[in-house]
Amino acid sequence: MRRRVAIGILGTTLDASGREDRWKRWRPTVALCQQPGLFIDRLELIHGDNSERLARQVIADIEEVSPATEVRRHVIPMKDPWDFSEVYTGLRDFARAYPFDPEKEDYLVNITTGTHVAQICWFLLTEARFIPARLLQLSPRKEARDDVSGSHSIIDLDLSRYDAIATRFAAERDEATSFLKSGIATRNPAFNRMIDQIEKVAIRSRAPVLLTGPTGAGKSQLARRIYELKKAQRQVSGGFIEVNCATLRGDQAMSTLFGHVKGAFTGAQNERAGLMKSANKGVLFLDEIGELGPDEQAMCLRAIEEKRFLPVGADQDVTSDFQLLAGTNRDLSIDVKAGKFREDLFARLNLWTFQLPALRDRKEDIEPNLEFELRRFGEREGQNVTFNKEARELYLKFAVAPEAQWRANFRDLSASVTRMATLAPLGRINEEAVRDEIGRLGQLWRDGGSGDNDPDVLLRDVLGSDRLAEIDPFDRAQLATVVAACRDSSSLSAAGRRLFAVSRLKKTSGNDADRLRKYLMRFDLSFEDLTRP
Repeated sequence: MRRRVAIGILGTTLDASGREDRWKRWRPTVALCQQPGLFIDRLELIHGDNSERLARQVIADIEEVSPATEVRRHVIPMKDPWDFSEVYTGLRDFARAYPFDPEKEDYLVNITTGTHVAQICWFLLTEARFIPARLLQLSPRKEARDDVSGSHSIIDLDLSRYDAIATRFAAERDEATSFLKSGIATRNPAFNRMIDQIEKVAIRSRAPVLLTGPTGAGKSQLARRIYELKKAQRQVSGGFIEVNCATLRGDQAMSTLFGHVKGAFTGAQNERAGLMKSANKGVLFLDEIGELGPDEQAMCLRAIEEKRFLPVGADQDVTSDFQLLAGTNRDLSIDVKAGKFREDLFARLNLWTFQLPALRDRKEDIEPNLEFELRRFGEREGQNVTFNKEARELYLKFAVAPEAQWRANFRDLSASVTRMATLAPLGRINEEAVRDEIGRLGQLWRDGGSGDNDPDVLLRDVLGSDRLAEIDPFDRAQLATVVAACRDSSSLSAAGRRLFAVSRLKKTSGNDADRLRKYLMRFDLSFEDLTRP
């Protein structure tokens, strides 16, 4: 037979026992252990750090009325018992740490005591199965004043019958997802579904999250919003530490991430904590994690799993309890097969992977993001800028058209809005400014450029991430030049004359078109592939 375990909050008013006539009053926590046919094997009693005396008295009284009931105390400090976030976080953390064993124990959550906020939190936690329990409500018997045990009832856990609670919970969920989108009313269904999932993971899990997608898709901004959501939920108290792993090179990579002791290497005149230590109790975002070297990958794996690592030159481990977010524009599974990325680290990161789509794949979201970028420009520059109606319609018509490539994704859009807003006469973007910007973007894309002048952005547009990852960096720069020239030429021959201009003058080149065609065939490409809209 399963043991019956009750969980409840000490009632600072209803359970008060300072008066001598306490045995003549109904006190719900004591009455819990006096219910006929509802013997409690163990009571998990939650109270604040300022209720020590009351807790001891109530426990002593329970021992008198039900000596076989074991009582365990749990102190959860709460400065404001009416603060929903604080109470929910405290009770959820209790639930996470508690060793529930439903096969051996039957759990009841007493919602009679505690504030109304606490009662709502009990509802949410049991409905979400954070606590595998039924809810218990106690009440006094008005018709029998001398019966201090009162009565009890089990409450139906179907929250759909409690409209106020269900509505509030849905509103909080919508608020969290809107927060992750920076308040942008995005319209792409797939993107919105992904954000809903990220919101659930951010609130319910401490596991690493991997954000993938092309450069400029918004990985860094989303990572920061995840951190801010976790901080608002009081899941983290530390800072947000961001590092672009592509900038870490040589011996400095280990020192930057893991720190070093004084004298660890030439030039190490002072001790350095390192970014992982700085992220203690907070969130560490490792952007472009695929660029880490093998030694850094091994150290990262240990830091993620054990929360400890060895600074450069140190003899003793350092601990840091951080939550990890990682970003990459590469397909790490291909890097694993090629031996460039550790399989065990990838497995650890791949529990929660979210692919952020390119801007050209969610063009219905350009309009709300356009308003967001204008708003952000105004906050940054202290100047309110708007479109006139015709200019706005002209820009949006161009932005969603097939020829709008948005190679650098939101970086292209942000830069475009910044240029137009800066040049806008009297804070109003007109049709002339839009036409100039459309021409500027078209030229930028025809030249194969991007917001970062990154050849990988151009080649990813042509080849896709998987095929690009199989090409050596040495070959990428040359291929990007060829692709840009083909896109800016009317024919294969014209592109060949442009690319082989020097050798043609020296008469060392044969058929330029044939030479270019054979080069493109090495990458399974044709001139038509590169110039097709």
